[in-house]
Amino acid sequence: MRPRVKICCICSLGEAKIAIEFGASALGLVGEMPSGPGVIDDELIFEIAKKIPPPIATFLLTSEASAVNIIEHHKRTRTNTIQIVDSVSESTYTQLREELPNIKLVQVIHVSDNNSVDDAIRVSNYVDAILLDSGNPNLAVKELGGTGRTHNWKLSKVIRESINIPVFLAGGITPENVRRAIDEVLPFGIDLCSGVRTNGKLDKNKLEALMKTALA
Repeated sequence: MRPRVKICCICSLGEAKIAIEFGASALGLVGEMPSGPGVIDDELIFEIAKKIPPPIATFLLTSEASAVNIIEHHKRTRTNTIQIVDSVSESTYTQLREELPNIKLVQVIHVSDNNSVDDAIRVSNYVDAILLDSGNPNLAVKELGGTGRTHNWKLSKVIRESINIPVFLAGGITPENVRRAIDEVLPFGIDLCSGVRTNGKLDKNKLEALMKTALA
């Protein structure tokens, strides 16, 4: 099965249209973060999301960790999916399901060691998909995505084999390594940011090259 492709760090409606033109089935719209690229204002996220036609998924990347704050963030942006980039309590998922029953929930797991496998298995009971990334939430200034680094794909494969919901693979995926990433992990989808950008801007040539390889 060909993997779904999510293009993250979308910063304008123009970039969104380019991503869709080249075959993206999901767009990542980055809210306020402690670090990392692609952050845009909530007002712009709202303006982009409302103009994206179904069945394209619009992901709000939120660093909020309480249900109340995540819900308020979503109300300002109105995407159809929430990507939670930091760890949250199990009760938070329950409250989000109650308050936002029609919104998909995707939890980021920052893959570092075998504890990441345990975390993914536990969280998979509460969300619609898991996204495996290469951040480090334990730093003084948290890295919650957009690092441009790969992680241990062997652990990602173990996670994918251990849970029963879709897995997106993120972290340093480029036109040069995307085929290996797909063959090694067999993810439901891949998540791209820096690997298809030049000087921070979406690069049509890189995007075309990656898509030709990823969707072959």
